[in-house]
Amino acid sequence: MPKKLQTPFSSRQYMLSRDFEIYYYSDSHLTAVNSHSHSYYEFYIFLEGQLTMYVDSVSLSPKTGDVLLIPPQIPHHAVNQNPSVPYRRFVFWVSCSYFHQLEQLSPCYSYLIHQALNRHWYHFHYDLVSFHTLQGKLFRLIEEMHSQHYGKEAMISLNVCDLILCLNRTAYELAHSDTSHTGQKLYEGLIQYIEGHLEEDLTLEHLAQNFFVSKYHIAHVFKEHLGISVHQYITKKRLAMCRDAILSNTEIQKGYLMYGFKDYSSFFRAFRKEYGLSPKEYKELYSSQSNISSIRKQGQHLPK
Repeated sequence: MPKKLQTPFSSRQYMLSRDFEIYYYSDSHLTAVNSHSHSYYEFYIFLEGQLTMYVDSVSLSPKTGDVLLIPPQIPHHAVNQNPSVPYRRFVFWVSCSYFHQLEQLSPCYSYLIHQALNRHWYHFHYDLVSFHTLQGKLFRLIEEMHSQHYGKEAMISLNVCDLILCLNRTAYELAHSDTSHTGQKLYEGLIQYIEGHLEEDLTLEHLAQNFFVSKYHIAHVFKEHLGISVHQYITKKRLAMCRDAILSNTEIQKGYLMYGFKDYSSFFRAFRKEYGLSPKEYKELYSSQSNISSIRKQGQHLPK
């Protein structure tokens, strides 16, 4: 999915949109951009590479998990120190007027801005669990912007607010460790990651490697929060997505392959155990739109 959401790099340094713009860049040979400033806020979310960022005459070396917030009129520019290494990042531009609107709703949206403006703190580090959660929100926003879904504009607005609040809340909690709950953050990060990678091989070993914690700790955190194992949750999530795909007239074979089932027999057994019917029987019984609505109202939803 991420490769489909990449944007070809542009040296343009002004906004085309009134409120915000977001880009996912992945390249090696960076076109040189001279020192410059903006009339808007720039969030620079660093994923990978060897970079030096000069912000207000201070040199910063971001690592994976780092976010740079550059306020309006602050000169800055990036230097790629090693073009042979993949260079990946998100760039999120937000206008001053849009931030002002959010701040009217809640001052929680502007914690990072106040750190940057009042303390000249431009460099914020997020732990890997929080950063996985943040990546999920970024990709979800970009994917929604590329979609043609009903209610697209409303969902984009919700996703932007969610993303900005996440950036601020996480930074605040990391700076005030007494309000940070490691187990809860790991659980939330795992949920976000699983939902965005259902088509992949989601073993405990894979999750442990991506979150840099032991598989036993992941199993414990999941059991504590949901009362079921990671494997059970993933299976239920995949089955729910397959069910919705089938009811949306996606071919059964295509549906189970889309969401991580390797073969039809294992999918068939899991589906029948979960819903009491075979996939074909289920589709025939609940194919009308009214029945779909009634199924969902009956509470066949997974815990969040």
